[in-house]
Amino acid sequence: MEAFTALAQGMTVAMQPMNLLFAVIGVLLGTAVGVLPGIGPALTVALLLPVTYKLDPAGSLIMFAGIYYGGMYGGSTTAILINTPGESASMATALEGNRMAKAGRGGPALATAAIGSFVAGGIATLGIAFLAPWLVEIALRFGPEDYFALMCLAFVTVSATFGNSPMRGLTSLFIGLTLGLVGIDKLTGQARLSFGIPELLDGVEVTTLAVGLFAVGEALYVASRHKQFAETIEAVRGSLWMTKEDWKRSWKPWLRGTAFGFPIGALPAGGAEIPTFLSYSTEKRLTKYPEEFGKGAIEGVAGPEAANNASAAGTLVPLLTLGLPTSATAAMMLAGFQQYGLNPGPLLFAEKPDLVWGLIASLFIANAMLLVLNLPLVGLWVRLLSIPQPWLYAGILAFAVMGTLAAKPSIVELIMLTVFGIMGFLMRRYDYPIAPVVIGLILGPLAEAQLRRALSISLGDPMVLLQSPISATLLAVSLMALIAPFILKGLTALRAPED
Repeated sequence: MEAFTALAQGMTVAMQPMNLLFAVIGVLLGTAVGVLPGIGPALTVALLLPVTYKLDPAGSLIMFAGIYYGGMYGGSTTAILINTPGESASMATALEGNRMAKAGRGGPALATAAIGSFVAGGIATLGIAFLAPWLVEIALRFGPEDYFALMCLAFVTVSATFGNSPMRGLTSLFIGLTLGLVGIDKLTGQARLSFGIPELLDGVEVTTLAVGLFAVGEALYVASRHKQFAETIEAVRGSLWMTKEDWKRSWKPWLRGTAFGFPIGALPAGGAEIPTFLSYSTEKRLTKYPEEFGKGAIEGVAGPEAANNASAAGTLVPLLTLGLPTSATAAMMLAGFQQYGLNPGPLLFAEKPDLVWGLIASLFIANAMLLVLNLPLVGLWVRLLSIPQPWLYAGILAFAVMGTLAAKPSIVELIMLTVFGIMGFLMRRYDYPIAPVVIGLILGPLAEAQLRRALSISLGDPMVLLQSPISATLLAVSLMALIAPFILKGLTALRAPED
């Protein structure tokens, strides 16, 4: 009952006119960037961080959440109409959705994606409301050594999840951790890695790093691989409405997709790609129409899209309750919290309940807005695909520079933006994941502070990290997660000659 009461109070915050406006802007922007291939919600939130620096925290965070939900939905439009997922999580949707569009059933494919996203998002948001207070109670029992161990687990799992190589993921993480050391040491007051530059004494700005890596790096990468051909867009022929048979074949995949997406999205090593493909393979196995799979089965769109949106809601559970981002967009939202001096976690629920519950309640509103706005505006989203890439990315570069300078007008900041942009380009070029760098910069100083606090309490005895059952368990899981990919890789290499 407490969750219902808190949710009702949060709804009064979310229903304020300005917050509703922020939610509308968020879902429209999110859908637009989800539709445009290569421009994801993480990039959009990164671009908007400097711009929203002086806005109301609740409104800005509601807008960021709307962008996240909208981006996850918008990726399905390009997956269905041009077989190019706007988000990696929409790859499973493209398998059947594009076949449906080619068969003249693009309308029902878009409809089942939209309604499935609405159903999954609503159920998953209820899951956040009921799961978050329970996790907060557990987190309140954590000591500094437990928090340090939890962050170690986040470092390892995030590094292993993003990208194709665990070693490359760890390399990206250590770049972020190193950047987190820049500035004045809070314990000794000594400057670290500032190289005599006064502007670096405050540390590296998360917004500058995020905008450089995501926006500038992506623009340079796209420019280096500029396509000389255009994708063919499938026209939406016939009605957008689903038939009675479509509804009958979709509602169970929506529920099963939600059951896959929410819990996996809430795990530190979650992400949306795993549950979407699990959902697709499950629907393929359970379907009464196996002959349609590979030719345009509606279950293959309904299930993965529900899993996609449910996992987006799931990632907000560890973010809000523990302050742990498990996706690139969640890392950007964490940076959004921090730019207002807010640290997600158990204390935030006690200190700023209106903001947290207002944000959770706004997810219901954003979900409903996505359903109401997206189907009638499908023609507009398709037209966005005709924007020439040079214009699009030139606008992104200009917006990135202006936003960074508006937040912190400094020539050093502009140089850092350029350096991070080149670094982002090189990381994409050589297949190094971007998200661990941002997560390392954000969580690195927090992990350091918790480690120092634990060692201070234990008078410098490192065994304190193993004396707590929670800490010892989390560190053991971290170690297993660290070595497992290398063991599996070695076993695969050993079996290869035999095959």
